[in-house]
Amino acid sequence: MYEKETEQLQKMIDESRKIVFFGGAGVSTESNIPDFRSADGIYHQSYKYSPEQVVSHSFFMGHTDAFYEFYKEKMMILDAKPNAAHLKLAELEQAGKLSAVVTQNIDGLHQAAGSKTVYELHGSIMRNYCMDCHAFYDAPYVKYAKGSPRCEKCGGLVKPDVVLYEEGLDSDVIQGAIRAITNADMLIIGGTSLVVYPAAGFIDYFQGKYLVVINKSETGRAVRADLTISAPIGQIMSRIHVNK
Repeated sequence: MYEKETEQLQKMIDESRKIVFFGGAGVSTESNIPDFRSADGIYHQSYKYSPEQVVSHSFFMGHTDAFYEFYKEKMMILDAKPNAAHLKLAELEQAGKLSAVVTQNIDGLHQAAGSKTVYELHGSIMRNYCMDCHAFYDAPYVKYAKGSPRCEKCGGLVKPDVVLYEEGLDSDVIQGAIRAITNADMLIIGGTSLVVYPAAGFIDYFQGKYLVVINKSETGRAVRADLTISAPIGQIMSRIHVNK
């Protein structure tokens, strides 16, 4: 299956020198990290509070212990390993073919696979800071803290460096991502429904030659893709040969 589409994708990649990958939750589901919007995703499970409510800034401030109970269990999968898609993208970057990864994911798997230029639109579970003295804490410190994590230096509340609902995206990350997409000659969109804004609007900056969508389900936005492959992204990317 997908032989013809994979051949087309290979040809496009071979012809491109400034590829940008724009990815979402579907990139990490093959690493056993649950997504939010699929039929068995987090948004379709039953909790006392809705996931949208829990991962909001106001809920974090007003119900911190309940936030961390959900966040640690459902959003901090620390034993996850990079899959074929993460590894292939890192290989493409190392070969000088891929200029950046723009991701909506917060799991740090692109960096774990070896990618260097990664714009994390929604932050990362790997970075956590005291809200008072700004001391840094890693993911295991937060994951295994009893209740809400507190700063060892000043006792302040430690907050994940992730963008919650009601919070704005980091302006430096936005500018870097837009610059990379604007300068790209090929944009591969993978594992995202393109329904989360403002992130989904970033693809409008693409002016290059090839636009490819690889996603198991239809994307929420109608994009004029030169190639659409309805398949798991790791399965497709594992077939790509990196030619320098």
